[in-house]
Amino acid sequence: MNKKLSSYLLIFLALFMGALYYTNIIQSPLLSFLNSIKISYHNTIENIDKIIEKHLFQTQRITKLKEKLQKYENNHLVMQQLASEIDDMYKENDSPLVTDPRTELVRAISYEKFGNLNRIWLDIPDYNASKIYGLIYKEMVAGIVISKDTKALALLNSDIKSTYAVYIGNAKAPGIAHGNNDKNLVVNFIPAWFDIKVGDEVITSGLDNIFFKGLKVGYVISISKSQGYQNAVIKQYYNSNEPSYFHIIRNVR
Repeated sequence: MNKKLSSYLLIFLALFMGALYYTNIIQSPLLSFLNSIKISYHNTIENIDKIIEKHLFQTQRITKLKEKLQKYENNHLVMQQLASEIDDMYKENDSPLVTDPRTELVRAISYEKFGNLNRIWLDIPDYNASKIYGLIYKEMVAGIVISKDTKALALLNSDIKSTYAVYIGNAKAPGIAHGNNDKNLVVNFIPAWFDIKVGDEVITSGLDNIFFKGLKVGYVISISKSQGYQNAVIKQYYNSNEPSYFHIIRNVR
């Protein structure tokens, strides 16, 4: 009986396999079913891979950010140490000089006018309309902040009215930088006896009481002379097409 049953099962299996191989009526639905299982399997595997990759990427990013944070914290501690020593030196020598440099993160609201990308309204808490503030973006000079209708208006570097004092090159040649409504800046009134050259870096001098000394502005790309002075065209470092947040300098000293 068992032998007959086994024989019948073998014959049935053989017929079924033959029908499956030669008949589309049975083959198509079965293949569709198997394909749907395969697709589901591959989708699941891909999703798992993406989750693992995302997790690993976030882990690596978190690690890098922690390393950067440690460096910033270390630099901050070093600066605090230096500031403390300077204050002690002032006190020991009965110097009336005091230092209280302060910066603050501020938010860009909107352009002043459509078509002019060099002027931006800023949201500055406790805004003092009588002051001119230095504007910084990622440790680069971005422009200045003036008052218009008692509101804070950022004049970015390229604006013709954005003006501040700078040094050029190792010789620290003094000059006045301003925009020209173009992507480059211009530095005027550079004394003729200073030796400046193309490629010299331009930094803030701090003599205008707007910026700290030594903030990066750009580098010289051409030089000309006029009426006893030198003029230089500057390729600026600041270049943001999506301005959103800046730092302003509340106090220079």
